[in-house]
Amino acid sequence: MTHPTDRHTDDFDDLDTLLAQARTLGPADLGAADRFLTRRRAARTRNRAGWLTGALASAALVAGLTVLRPAAQLPGPLPSSAAYDAYQSAWGADW
Repeated sequence: MTHPTDRHTDDFDDLDTLLAQARTLGPADLGAADRFLTRRRAARTRNRAGWLTGALASAALVAGLTVLRPAAQLPGPLPSSAAYDAYQSAWGADW
């Protein structure tokens, strides 16, 4: 007579065999891993390129607005330098 646990032991042996086969990497598994890693690297490169493009565009916008912005008006006439005063006094007021 067979013991009732013998049948379960056979089931566990089949399960152990199945799990051992699942852990073994085959060519299809290695190919899938390679495709996944290639796509992942490409996505990270696109992310970095997009971020860099956005940063450069923002910097260009700020620089453009700074250049195109009108200069602040000074309150009154510009102060004259000592060289301008010497030149004006040498040539007269109507030079």
